[in-house]
Amino acid sequence: MRIPELKQTVSIPEGVSVALHHNKITAKGQHGEISRIWNEPRITVKVENNQVTISSKNATKKQKRIIATTRAQIRNIVNGVKNGNEYKLKVCASHFPMQIAMEGNTIVIKNFFGEKIPRKTNLPKDVQVKIQGDKISVTGPDVEKVGKTASLIEQTCRIANRDRRVFQDGIFLIEKNGKTI
Repeated sequence: MRIPELKQTVSIPEGVSVALHHNKITAKGQHGEISRIWNEPRITVKVENNQVTISSKNATKKQKRIIATTRAQIRNIVNGVKNGNEYKLKVCASHFPMQIAMEGNTIVIKNFFGEKIPRKTNLPKDVQVKIQGDKISVTGPDVEKVGKTASLIEQTCRIANRDRRVFQDGIFLIEKNGKTI
């Protein structure tokens, strides 16, 4: 069943400017700038009166899902450039003390389970990582890049072929944008 006219809107708060050029939407705010490209021909995106409107005529179920996803992504972009995003991770080491350091754009984890070779992960340029004791803070305007970076750090300390109930060492996500997990 088709929906004759489907519209969803995202309001733009003060301090954020949103520009649309063809299929590329760009948002600027106090925490940075994010650009995103959409290539869906049956969906139109308009910026007017401090609102972003996503619409489609004769929308199918698939286009309804795409419109809802696009609305959520635009809302995340606007919130990210206005407020920023911060994920916090905690270093848990019970068997061997881990040492974590930043070397340029790479995070280095030494002495994980007594390993002689340090584990390394390259980080994206748009994300800032701060290490304070056993806490790691990942911040940036783009929630997708911040989440991916936190996931990369967490997966670097993944343990294979061990019982997770006994070997609980690693780096774990504890907070997302102020919400405790």
